[in-house]
Amino acid sequence: MKGYWVCIYEKINNAEKLKDYAIKAKPAVEKFSGKFLVRGGKNRTNEGVYSSRIVVVEFPDYNTALKCYDSDEYQKAHDILKGHVVRHHQIVEGN
Repeated sequence: MKGYWVCIYEKINNAEKLKDYAIKAKPAVEKFSGKFLVRGGKNRTNEGVYSSRIVVVEFPDYNTALKCYDSDEYQKAHDILKGHVVRHHQIVEGN
């Protein structure tokens, strides 16, 4: 079964840092055969906390999604976000 990252951004305090993160995160995601399915765009919150941005990334399987998140390459990109965004990041298994 495939693995997915689901990122729900609750608050973005610094859009420039988010852009820097995206530039560094993309090669790490691609190294692990990740494919961006959703990157921002229109959204409507029907229940729960409003999200200004949603990102969904598909990986070949759940373990690959875990490995990518835990990789040095991705963690270097992830460090850029500290203090600049509030988000919920989950890794889930699915079809």
